[in-house]
Order: sequence, then C-alpha cells, then structure tokens
Amino acid sequence: MPRRLTARLIAALAIALASGIVAAPVYAKSGEPVKQPVAIGTGGAVASVNVLATAAGIRVLRQGGNAVDAAVAAAAVLGVAEPFSSGIGGGGFMVIYDARHHRVSTIDSRETAPEAFRADVFIDPATGKPIPFPELVTSGLGVGVPGTLQAWKVAASRFGTRPFASLLKPAIQIADEGFVVNPTFNLQINQNLSRFQDFSSTRALYLPSGAAPAVGSLFRNPDLANTYRLIARQGTDVFYEGPIAQNIVDTVQHPPTVPGITRNVRPGLMNRDDLEDYNVVLREPVATTYRGLSIYGMGPPSSGGSTVGESLNILEGFNMHDLSRAQALHRYLEASRLAFADRNAYLGDPDVVDVPLAGLLSKQFAAQRRALIGPTAATSPVAPGNPYPFQHAASGSNGESREGVSTTHLTVADRWGNIVSYTFTIEQIGGSGMVVPGRGFLLNNELTDFDPTPGLANSPGPGKRPRSSMSPSIVFSGGRPVLALGSPGGSTIITTVLQLLIDQVDFGMSLPDAIAAPRASQRNTALTTAEPAFLATPEAAGLQALGQKFTSTDEIGAATGIAFLPGGLFQAAAEPVRRGGGSAMVVKPVKGS
Repeated sequence: MPRRLTARLIAALAIALASGIVAAPVYAKSGEPVKQPVAIGTGGAVASVNVLATAAGIRVLRQGGNAVDAAVAAAAVLGVAEPFSSGIGGGGFMVIYDARHHRVSTIDSRETAPEAFRADVFIDPATGKPIPFPELVTSGLGVGVPGTLQAWKVAASRFGTRPFASLLKPAIQIADEGFVVNPTFNLQINQNLSRFQDFSSTRALYLPSGAAPAVGSLFRNPDLANTYRLIARQGTDVFYEGPIAQNIVDTVQHPPTVPGITRNVRPGLMNRDDLEDYNVVLREPVATTYRGLSIYGMGPPSSGGSTVGESLNILEGFNMHDLSRAQALHRYLEASRLAFADRNAYLGDPDVVDVPLAGLLSKQFAAQRRALIGPTAATSPVAPGNPYPFQHAASGSNGESREGVSTTHLTVADRWGNIVSYTFTIEQIGGSGMVVPGRGFLLNNELTDFDPTPGLANSPGPGKRPRSSMSPSIVFSGGRPVLALGSPGGSTIITTVLQLLIDQVDFGMSLPDAIAAPRASQRNTALTTAEPAFLATPEAAGLQALGQKFTSTDEIGAATGIAFLPGGLFQAAAEPVRRGGGSAMVVKPVKGS
C-alpha cells in the first residue's frame, strides 16, 4: 500500500475511535437493528441503503456464511424493503473477490432485449422520431428480460457456501410480517403517484387506500413473500420457464392498466422464449492502476469500469495532491468530460459490437486525451478520441443519464477476505411502474438505456444488453484489498465512484468523509450537475472563474463502501443523509471510546 494512503487510513481510524462513531451498539435494547452510517470492527462488514438488508447480511456472516451468501441474502431483502430501486424484476453487476484463489470475478446480469427487438424499435413510424422518453419508461416496450434472480443463484452456487433457498428466508419473513414505512419509501411512491395509479396491480399493492402508506405504518407484501417462497421451493426455473415467466410475459404484452386512463401504455415484445433463453455472463473484470493502486471494476456492457479507469489514467498525469482544490477539481471535471465523450461513442454490448476496451484503458491514449485539458473549461460536447491505434497497448445522447434514475449498491466483506461489490437496479424510480399481478415485484424499464437512434454502439438490437453506468469496484494495493465501493445514480454513478476515489487517494479523506462530501458530475454536457452543498463551497466559485458552468440537483448518488484498515479492521460506510441515509454494520464492533 502506498505510504501516503496507509497513513491516511490510520489517521481516519484514529479519528473514528476518538469521536466515538463506532460506540453505538449494532442492536437496540428492543432487538431492532440500529441504523448508523459508519461502523468499525472485525469479523466482516455490510453496507447498504437499508438497515434491514444490512442486518440480514450481518446475520448470515455471524452464522458462518461468506460474503457472497450475505450479499445474496441482503439483496433479497432490498428487493422487499427498497422495491423502487431493486428487485427480481431488474438486473445488475456483481464484482466478487475470491480471497482463497486471489481472483476477481464479475457476474453480468444485465437485462436483455427480446429477440423481436430491432434497431428502430424506439422510432415512432407515425413521426419518424424517437418515442418520447416518458412514454417508453411507463410501458411494456421498455422492459428487459430480468437477470437479478439468476445472478443470485449463480453467485450462491459458484461462490457461496449456503443453499440458495436458505438465503431467501430473511426476505420472506420481512415480506410476510412487514416493515415500518420510512420517509423515503413514502416519498418514492408519491413521486410515482400518477404512474402507479394507472396500473391495477401497482395500485393494489402500493396505493391500497388511494394514497401512499403513511410514514410509520406497517407495509406487508405477501405476494412477494409467496413468490420468493415458490422460488426457494422450486428453483429459479419457475421464474424463467414456469408460471412466473408467463405472468411476466402477460404483464409486458398486456400491461394491467386501469380502465379509462389517458396514458398511452405501449405493449412490449417479450415472450416466453426470451425468458427461457436468458443467461448471466461471467466476464473478466476491467482493471487499471492509479498511483500504485489496482482498481477492478465491471466491463462492458457496463461503461463504469472503463470510464472510471480512463478518467483515472488521465488524472494520473497531474499531481492532484499539490494542486489547489479548485485546480484539482477542474482537472477532475475535464477528465470526466473527455472520458464520457469516449464512453458515449464506443461503449455497448461486447457480444454485439466491437468495444475498443484496451485502447480506452491504455496509458498512451490517456496521455493523448490529457493533453487536451487546458487552464479553462472546454465546451461540451467535446469530440471523442480515437482509441484504436492503442488497442494493443498495455491496459492499465446517453440512455441512462436522465434524472430520476434509481439503483442500489451493496458492499459486503467476510472474515476470510472475500468481498462483494454489487450494484443492481430496475432503472427508473419505480421501474416501468408495473407490478406483476399476484407476484409483488415491479418490472424494470432498462431498455430505455439504449440510444433510440439506429446505427450507434448502444442502439437497440435483438438479445442485446443496453449500456449501463453501474460501477461496482474493488481496490487493491500490493495484491491486498484496501477498498470496495459503488453507488446508484444513473450515469452519475461513474462520477460518484471517481470522485470517491480521488477524494481518498488524492485529497486524503477517509471513506466516510468521502461518501459524505458534496458532489459534482460532468458527463460531457454543457452544464456540470452539482449538489447545493458543492455550489456553496469556495472551490465552486473558483471553478466558475475557470469557465465551469453548473446546474443544481438535490442529490447525486447514494454510495456504500468498505475500507480495509490496518490490524484486520473493517470500516463499513454508507450515506449519512442522501436517500434517507444508509446502514453500515460489522460483525464485531469496536467497543466504545
């Protein structure tokens, strides 16, 4: 580990212990888990957006399960308690470190387009123009074949130690018995009120009395409990080949709309063969280096690993630590601007299009792009570079960039050194808006991540996986893990993960401080999106003097992560405020201060 980074992590630990942030018990006297954004201790760690999911993962670790077992159990609970951003109706990417074999593996469970999809499927024949995005979101046409459930099964069978069915039990219990509605759950239903009330199945589940369940009330989902129970009993084939598959197809082809609505809800093209033919893909991770660290992430069809990697390669040529904060942030924004130009031009499903991954991640290509960064901000959109001459060098309109995109990230580590960094989603907050009748889960709208225009790397196609920005990452120093992290947030995921990395490596922040820090996101757009707290900093004024232009947004991302500290300590961290605040726990907390 670089000496500077080691010293900073030790300092972060000392501050944590001195401030008493780990003194709170994991469980209150009532036995209910306590939600806290930071925890330090031994034996393993879990960080997620939801306290019930984190607690379920910790329980599996305490009972002898490994990180993959805990991640699957926690993810299943997230599908119950965070249904508007996750669940078996969607897909995602899982990065796994197998400590015994010292190997990083990735599971691609990205949704696929039906075989009937064509490049012009999102072009309205009546106008010759793309179908309006809001219309695609709330439709059967935007629903991709879900991959999340198969990812859980493959992860558990290949990397876990516990029977898959047993890992669904905590989620079944919570869905059966119910959980207390928090403000975020209530808010996300209200944000989708006009959509949810247009579907009979969604209205029945989430608007039973015509309004969102009140904060503090008990919410139960017996249909989802029964769906999980059926899967536990009969296996995942019941989802992809059995009665649940038929239910999904019926919902996509014949959306369960309420009579008399004015919304134009387009039917989809998915059929039973599309579900039966779905497979997750075990892919090689994307890897790059930055200031002596090795960063492993997700490759295509995610653009996360390559775009974070290219940005870091560009930034590596600057001495960020010795620059003023405004000058360093200027370079962060410009590196991201250039990397997004390349992402938009070249990233897509690698099984369908030629992605010049080695070129995009080459240090030589980064040097060429770095030379374009000047003392003032460039004007977007900047043109992409040409990575093809660097394809054999040593590696070291964006569909999912729209506001309102919702995802979740889960980070888990166990006492044996195994790690899971897992980002999964149903795309929009509330996905397609359609609950599968009688099954209790929402379907995704992931196919809206395609560029609607034919002929591009990320255009629609039969069986194709749309480009994603999910960026689950694991960082190593000298072959030993030092950090695992990720975030939701559509295309802002990439810049959130990138900013978290440079905040820690270059600016010396601890993981909790980096997660809490205000964010800005430049994605080759005319305006950089920034949180109000970022715009209130002196650095924002300095950046504006350098030609950077901003627009405000309430929140960017909702990260979680685990730092691996000296002495075998885990530091689990989640958002303290964003999306209602997350939950971090460890198996054996450090005792009070």
